[in-house]
Amino acid sequence: MNAVPGSSADRLLTASLVVAPVLYLVANILYALRGWESDSAGGVFHVLGATAYTLVLVRVATWTSGTLTAVLLAVGSIGIAGNVAYGFDTIHVALGDVSLVDRDGAATLIKPLGLGFPLMLLLCAIALRGVAPRWTVSLIGLAALAFPVANIGDVPALGIADSIAAVIGFGALAVRRTPAPPPPLPPAADSTVSGSTTARMAS
Repeated sequence: MNAVPGSSADRLLTASLVVAPVLYLVANILYALRGWESDSAGGVFHVLGATAYTLVLVRVATWTSGTLTAVLLAVGSIGIAGNVAYGFDTIHVALGDVSLVDRDGAATLIKPLGLGFPLMLLLCAIALRGVAPRWTVSLIGLAALAFPVANIGDVPALGIADSIAAVIGFGALAVRRTPAPPPPLPPAADSTVSGSTTARMAS
């Protein structure tokens, strides 16, 4: 994938590296202060932050190529859908509804979808190896591993630390010019035709 450097789309994608993690950090701070079951404001920031991670996903995908890009986009789409759903679920619970996590049937779909989000973060860390500083890759990888522990285990302090790691890791990419992956090699057919032409000229 490519984004024209300096274009509006390129600047938007780069800005998302700061905006998305910061929004999610605000959500986790509100959850820690008020409790996720009683704070609709935290749910609002959760939904906004999770949605903004769509652009983070696309930004990282523009720095990768091949099968990894396809896997990242597929897993990321699933994970972001699940994370947004958890944000709306928080709002519903704060308004007096029953959490989808506590329901049966179709409501259980939220659980596997939600697990796709930390997996997306882990894939982002893998995709950024070789095009980003090792310490930023490590921070994003740690954020991916800490995310399910903080959220499933309901550990507010770890959730905040996890978000701070994501803010620093992704934010560093926004202020640093990350090199694009090398251009793909020319098709094999071109080299074959060139070789045949050279052989005919020699004969």
